[in-house]
Amino acid sequence: MQLRDVVYERLRDGIITGRHDVGSTLRELEIATSLGVSKTPVREAFARLATDGLVRLVPYRGAIVTDYQAEDLHAISGIRQLVEGACAALAARHRTDADLTAMRANLQAADEALAAVDVDRVLVLFLELDDMLYGFSHNWWLQELVTKLRAHQHRILRLTVRIPGQMAVSAAQHHEIVRAIAEQNEEAAELLTREHVAGVMAAHHEALSAN
Repeated sequence: MQLRDVVYERLRDGIITGRHDVGSTLRELEIATSLGVSKTPVREAFARLATDGLVRLVPYRGAIVTDYQAEDLHAISGIRQLVEGACAALAARHRTDADLTAMRANLQAADEALAAVDVDRVLVLFLELDDMLYGFSHNWWLQELVTKLRAHQHRILRLTVRIPGQMAVSAAQHHEIVRAIAEQNEEAAELLTREHVAGVMAAHHEALSAN
């Protein structure tokens, strides 16, 4: 991996996990010094992050971590519903017993983490289940599309998972989706997944409006 890619991954992860908060300014010299690199790979990483929609470049200031506006959430929601719904339908078509075992183990672990109010653990398990569904679709093109959305998906989930009651709602929806996949009901798996995505995005929009 080239140096610019290492810097990009570090900064991207920091934005997704919230280490670099919304509205904070990333400065070339500060980042370069902290990572022990020159400003060139930092500048290249900033350009990629801007293309991803994670930062906004401001001359002489650096890169400002972006927030989501209502129109952003609406656009992302529509795309995610289409892509993730299609992944769920294909997962229902192609699923194996091993796939079901893995998904059910994930659901059980998430239920236990939810009961223990372990928010960080729930978040990790939710993201793992999403990755399972993408992989079990066995469709390279859809997985490539999901990859483009993944940073935003992870970031939005981290913001919405702490909304009171949202974790329990999402966990219940995950059970319904996996049940449809187990029954190889492609239509139900797609519909339930689209409804789940729409609900998560709506919850974040509501929280954004309240603030």
